[in-house]
Amino acid sequence: MGQKKDLTGSEKSKIVRYLAEGCSSLKIAKLLKRDHRTIKRFIQNSQQGRKKRVEKPRRKITAHELRKVKRAAAKMPLATSLAIFQSCNITGVPKRTRCTILRDMAKVRKAERRPPLNKTHKLKRQDWAKKYLKTEFSKVLWTDEMRVSLDGPDGWARGWIGKRQRAPVPLRRQQGGGGVLVWAGIIKDELVGPFRVEDGVKLNSQSYCQFLEDTFFKQWYRKKSVSFKKNMIFMQDNAPSHASKYSTAWLARKGIKEEKLMTWPPCSPDLNPIENLWSIIKCEIYKEGKQYTSLNSVWEAVVAAARNVDGEQIKTLTESMDGRLLSVLAKKGGYIGR
Repeated sequence: MGQKKDLTGSEKSKIVRYLAEGCSSLKIAKLLKRDHRTIKRFIQNSQQGRKKRVEKPRRKITAHELRKVKRAAAKMPLATSLAIFQSCNITGVPKRTRCTILRDMAKVRKAERRPPLNKTHKLKRQDWAKKYLKTEFSKVLWTDEMRVSLDGPDGWARGWIGKRQRAPVPLRRQQGGGGVLVWAGIIKDELVGPFRVEDGVKLNSQSYCQFLEDTFFKQWYRKKSVSFKKNMIFMQDNAPSHASKYSTAWLARKGIKEEKLMTWPPCSPDLNPIENLWSIIKCEIYKEGKQYTSLNSVWEAVVAAARNVDGEQIKTLTESMDGRLLSVLAKKGGYIGR
């Protein structure tokens, strides 16, 4: 008898809703007509916050290929292990093996940043997860801003460098060069934007609402059907310009109020899937320590990188919300990573 297909996105959403209603995994298996072990495996993996890694056969590296890797690492400072091996036309090598090989000839450091979470934050994150456990997340528009600079985030550009090689000196500017503030949203498998905030504009409640009017509402929202607008849920974080009484009242006049405006827990960028989109875009525009000479050039790079993000990648991010909520509850409101 052939092996059954993996759980579909619809089945995963149903499992989360049945769990919220108090159904056991055995009852859910009967309702969905799926194997009980498949249902239990999905619940366990969701609570762990990551998928089970599948071991692949390791590829052997020859002495000639090792010399090519060493030369490539010397020529490509700050590149990732994948970029170094691809430049040598060496494929099929898992990341762990690549890093093990590079540690003998190079070094790398990476800092980890986590939002500070106190007891109150954790309780609010748990309450938020319980409140939205039954939500159909394909109808949620996840939004956020991102600031991009000419040189990338401080201390972010890191990569492999040969042991006898000095790190390249980045271009230095007297006044820092400024940056571009970008706003975007994702819903289901669609990217909304990105839209550029006018240079020199500080986003307060009034300018934020005017920005949404000129970009999001006029260029995207007004083109949608009445049924879409009726079901869409708008998500934004708790930035002062977002959560102010002025902005809340303005959005209410636009029809985005009560259940259509998602409440958001404090210090929770790890729960917003668009943060992963920002990571994808930043990795692309700042790869190999790239720097820019003008604000227009870095904005063009952001637009190009956003266009390269396909619908399947966005769908993967938005469909991850069921697992994120289960992880928040399993970790009692703790940080779940991204």
